[in-house]
Amino acid sequence: MAQEVSNRFRHVLPIQIRFNDVDKFGHVNNTVYFQFYDTAKTDYIATVCKGVDWEQVAIVVVRIEADFVSQIKAGDHIAARTRVIKVGNKSFHLEQEIIDADTQEVKCRCFSVMVFYDLIQHKSMPIPDAWRQAIIQYDGLI
Repeated sequence: MAQEVSNRFRHVLPIQIRFNDVDKFGHVNNTVYFQFYDTAKTDYIATVCKGVDWEQVAIVVVRIEADFVSQIKAGDHIAARTRVIKVGNKSFHLEQEIIDADTQEVKCRCFSVMVFYDLIQHKSMPIPDAWRQAIIQYDGLI
């Protein structure tokens, strides 16, 4: 998934590295990065799309890929940056980065496609207009 990468992120979430995130080599295991991205996605949605009823609506990952740029060690201070780069009818594309919060060095970059899913009817659903507009305004999409 070749995407143009930009540093125009409004949503930045500090991430705490937990004891069990670190493997015997002293660095954060690459499988844990996806947990960091999930934490940041959840916070992004809570920040931008107000009033999501999680009993009726889910937002599911249908595609995800990551480029691991540099290792993260146990004592590092990190943050996750998240932004929407494209909004469709039922889906949106996210760009995320895990960065060193002190140096701004990109440690990992991730692109994913998220789909809105109706938990009652068990099928994908259109993104509600209010949330679409909120995402467009928040991330400055055209």
